[in-house]
Parts: sequence; structure tokens; C-alpha cells
Amino acid sequence: MKKIVLLMLVSTSIASFGQNNTVLKYPITEKKPVTDNYFDTKVTDNYRWLEDDKSPETAAWVKEQNVVTYGYLDQIPFRNSLKTRMTKLWNYEKISAPFKEGNFTYFYKNDGLQNQSVLYRKNASGKEEVFLDPNTFSKDGTSSLGGVDFSKDGSKVAYAISEGGSDWRTIIIMDAVSKKILEKPIVDVKFSGVSWKGNNGFYYSSYDKPKGSELSAKTDQHKLYFHQLGTEQTTDKLIYGDTEKRRYVGGYVSEDDNYLFISAANSTSGNELYFINLKDEKQAINTIITGFDSDVYVIENVNSKFYISTNLKAPNKRIVTVDAKNPTSENWKNFIPETENVLSTSLGSGFFFANYMKDAISVVKQYDYDGNLVREIALPGIGTSGGFNGKKEDKTVYYSFTNYTTPGTIYALDPKSGKSSVYQKPKLDFNGDNFESKQVFYTSKDGTKIPMIITHKKGLKLDGRNPTVLYGYGGFNISLTPTFSISNAIWLENGGVYAVPNLRGGGEYGKKWHNAGIKMQKQNVFDDFIAAAEYLIDQKFTSSDFLAVSGRSNGGLLVGATMTQRPDLMKVALPGVGVLDMLRYHTFTAGAGWGYDYGTVNDSKEMFDYLKEYSPVQNIKQEVKYPATLITTGDHDDRVVPAHSFKFAAELQEKQTGTNPTLIRIDVNAGHGAGKSVAASIQESVDVISFTLFNMGIKALPSLKK
Repeated sequence: MKKIVLLMLVSTSIASFGQNNTVLKYPITEKKPVTDNYFDTKVTDNYRWLEDDKSPETAAWVKEQNVVTYGYLDQIPFRNSLKTRMTKLWNYEKISAPFKEGNFTYFYKNDGLQNQSVLYRKNASGKEEVFLDPNTFSKDGTSSLGGVDFSKDGSKVAYAISEGGSDWRTIIIMDAVSKKILEKPIVDVKFSGVSWKGNNGFYYSSYDKPKGSELSAKTDQHKLYFHQLGTEQTTDKLIYGDTEKRRYVGGYVSEDDNYLFISAANSTSGNELYFINLKDEKQAINTIITGFDSDVYVIENVNSKFYISTNLKAPNKRIVTVDAKNPTSENWKNFIPETENVLSTSLGSGFFFANYMKDAISVVKQYDYDGNLVREIALPGIGTSGGFNGKKEDKTVYYSFTNYTTPGTIYALDPKSGKSSVYQKPKLDFNGDNFESKQVFYTSKDGTKIPMIITHKKGLKLDGRNPTVLYGYGGFNISLTPTFSISNAIWLENGGVYAVPNLRGGGEYGKKWHNAGIKMQKQNVFDDFIAAAEYLIDQKFTSSDFLAVSGRSNGGLLVGATMTQRPDLMKVALPGVGVLDMLRYHTFTAGAGWGYDYGTVNDSKEMFDYLKEYSPVQNIKQEVKYPATLITTGDHDDRVVPAHSFKFAAELQEKQTGTNPTLIRIDVNAGHGAGKSVAASIQESVDVISFTLFNMGIKALPSLKK
């Protein structure tokens, strides 16, 4: 399929675009119509063949698209200078909070531009050494560390490797003292951590290997196994998931090694919870709660007393206690009751730390094991705080703090006095004092008040001409809280405005907020995002000629739906690794598990009609001027398969009217985002910012003269 003549045509058309602003010539994407019948409604899919990630035709299409895309990006005059500045700003030492395992203290460190952070350790005398260096896993930095879990005494470790950004993992088992590999790797592991039982075995979860492509074939039945060290993986004991068909199963052992807790779910919201008393010879599975109406997990136990986090009868979450002898919900007692703010809880140094979200901002309170409030932690500012976890015997608890203008800083907390001190503050060439963030509340289409944080240079002139990125997500109970990023810092340096609304479908205001943006309420999310754009325009922060909309994954769906419903609203659209074909998303990998948020075409005719009404791939129309669009994805994305982006690009390139470019940037040997190398992250950020500013008519960046 890949023809030299076609590539020559592509190269010529790129050059003419850069000089004369003529229409780009895209690779011809062949139509091979496939027609599906949903409730007596026929839907034709012209590009179904792009779903086959193993075919030579798809591989050739990817190469041809990248030729056009990178040819276009290469002619942006300030792209190389932007990369120089991005690389300089990124190049600072990053160190994680320390944690103890056995006789060593471990921590992650990146010297600045290492593709992957390195795991170091110190012994009791303070001697430092490299423990695991993921940069040695592959030459191009595309293999990453997917998780590290130590045995109870810290003498052994199981670490997971991800290749090319895939969700599939290989687990390596090593003697933590000598760093000697102990046995064959555990393979074909997916959506799983490792939880040790003592020092000679651990629990993990995986799916049966799918037929067809591992990157796109459906994975539907998750299983929990126990691996005894010194035995073959083929003899691992199946604990749960044989007769019970569940899409997501996980097992974790209590810190005292007495209980195995088993979580089982069919979607990304709601789970069943069971436990096994590991001291009991019967090893019977006991029920804590069945059904999928709430999110429930055990966060701690003291002997047979369980401390459980739940949103059952508490949309903003609460902590309850119950005895293992009578663990079902009618016996639960409030330990930390529900409040008006959403709760997440961590443990460290013999205390509970309740991290509340108040309008997407962190408020942290410390409790003892009797449920008494010890204090509210004095945080260093208004932003996002995380961490506050560790072992009971730890004398110090570490936490992080960040916001849109403050790089992530780690603090050491003395839990007895409540005093914090800076443990690690990054040193980089960025002065956050030159910028400001403010939270506003705007009104969505149905009258709902939506919070949004807007960040920009101090003294910004509200003349409607400021380049602005509106970033959103709005799904899966996930909250967008203030967080620093190098990419955003570059954007702000260049006079950009960065705005983040907390859309319905997210978790910022608990389960009710989440449920207001799912299934047949999904349009609320798009309406919230559109209203945010209109607010920014009405208040003269920007205008449609200087507005870009951005989002990744479920946020990619948000961008796709918004740009197809209101193509006039923005100048640039940036859908990243998006869920864009809502009629078929559930047929790939673990996509069926997203049905709680989206619903599927199999649910009912009403659900099918609703999905078809907004599904981005099916709603691109002829003779419409769509915004300049840069679609980003990875060819190894097995979370949201790249076929979503491929088909969306093909439809958009066919039907786009006018001269706005419609490009797709496809990373090779890259997945959904986790574990992406620093080099790849820098280049993607540079390309996205360059494309955005260039299409807003900006030819030079004064900030790059520094």
C-alpha cells in the first residue's frame, strides 16, 4: 500500500502548505464499508479495517500519516527553539519521598533528562547505590517500571516491566539484598499489583491470553492467583475468578499478614468485597458486600477489626469499622463520617490522614485509631496534596504539595507535633511568582454551577487575544486538581492562559457529581465544557481565534464531542488517546468495563440512539469547517486502542472543509501514557504547543529569547 509516488505527493503538499497556505494533501485512506444493524438502524463503518493493528495495510497507513504530520510540524519556525527551552526547563533533579523496606531506605531519582526514573537505596550507614535502573530495560527508553513490591521483611522484591507502554506486564522476582534474579519471570499479567504473603509468595491478577492481538482483543475475565516462590507459573493457585466472571479482580494482604482481601468488579465503578482468613486452614472466602452499587475497600485492620472506606450511603465517602465475624454492611459503624467534601484516606505512623477535596483543593486532617481528630495539617498553600502514607512504625510521614504554578515539593511531617519541613524542593528555571491562579464559578447550560481554575501571567490584559488552552476530563469519578507540569509552564511563559474546569462526570463533588455525567447524562459534560469556553470568551480572556480545547483518554472523547458539536467555538482541537467510536469501544481490550460511565449499544435502543447522537467518529459531517486538529495516540495503546484515533482522523481528513490542518501524530512503541520516556514526552509537548500556537497565527515567541 505504501507507494513512493504517494509519499512524494505528500512531501510536495507539505511544502506548498507552509508557503502558500493551501490545503494539505493527506494519504488516501481506502474505504472498505462494513454495515452494522443496531435496533433496525444501519450504520456504515468505512474504516473498520484500521482496527486491525497487525495488518501491513494499517502499518503503512500509520507511516504515511506520520510523514504528513511531521512534515507539517517541521516547518513551524519556532519548534526547535521551543524544544531547546523545554529541554532546559525539564532538566532538573527530581527525587521522590523515601520509604523503608528491610534494612534499606529506597527512593526514586531522575537526574533531569533520564528517560525513566531510577530506584536508589541507602543502607544504615548512608551508603547509596542504584537498585533498579529502568533505563537499562531497553535501548530507546520505551520499557518502564510498572510497579515494585517488597516482601514483608524486605528481603525479596517483585517488580513489573511494561514494554512499549502496554498494560501487559512481566514480573521479575529478585533477592532484594543480593539483587540476584530468583526464578523465571511471571508473564501475561495485566491490571494488577503484587501483594506478598510473608516472604515466599504473592498474589497477582491477570486475564487468559486473548485470541488475536494482545493490543486490541477483548479481555473480559480477570483472575486472582497465588504464586509460591520456587514453583512454575503454570502451577499457580487460582484463588478467585474461575466460576465468577468479573472484569477486574484484585487481591491485597493486610499488613499483619492475617487477611487476604479480594475486590471484584465488572466496571470501573462499584465492586464486591470478600476476604480470606489466612490463618484459617479452610481458606474460605467470606463476603463483606456483594453487588456493584458502591465502591468499598479495606484500608486497615487491627486484629479482626476492619476499617473500610466506602461510598455506600455516603456519596462523598466515609470510613466505617466492622468485625470480621459479622462483616456485612448492616453491622458497619461510622469511624470518620461523611462530610460535604469528598474523602480519600491514607495511613502512616499510626494515624489516619483524611484528605478532603474542597472545590478541588486539598484539606488534610489527622485522626488517631479511636477516631479522634488530632489536627488539620497546615499545608504550604492552596493546591493539591498527596502521600501521607507509610508503615505504622515510621517516625516521619512524607507528603507532596503542588499547584499550577508550584512544582511538586516533598515535605516531611512529624505526626506527633504536626510540624512540616521541606524534604525536597526542585530547583528549576521557572518563577511561579510571576503567575497567578484564580478559581471562578460559571453557569452551565442547565444552570449548574461549575468551578474552574484559570492560570496566567500577572497583569494579563483581557483583550480576547490571549492564547488559551481549555483542558478537561469529566468522567470515571476522576478529579482534576491543581498540578504543576513543565508543558504548562512553557505555555504560561509564552503568554498563554491555562483553564481547567471541574466538569460533571468527575469526582470533585462525590458520587452524585460523577453520576450527573454518565450514560444518558453524558451530554452534561460536553455542555459544561462548552459553557467554560463561552465564559472565557465572554470575559475576554480569549476568543474563538485563540482558544484550544484539550483532553486525553475520556478527555479525548470530550474534545471530539465538543469539536463536532461546536466547531465554531475553538481554533484548535487536541484530542489525545481518545475514546472516539462510542458504538464499538466496548469490543476492545477491557473497554466493556467502561459501561458504567458510557452505557453500550447493547443496552437498549435508547442507549444506542444516545451514543450515536454524540459519538465523534459518527458525527463528522461533510462541508463543515472543523478547527485545526492534532490527534495524538500511540501504536501500542491497549487501554484506548489507537483505532479510535485512526478512524476519527480518516473521517475528518475526508470531510474537512477549508485549510485548517487535520493531522494525527502516532507515537511508535508507545501506549496510553504511563511509562512514556522523558525524550518522548518532551517531543510530544513541543509538537502540541507548536501546532497550537502556529495555528493561532503566532510566528515567533518572545520568551524564547531568554
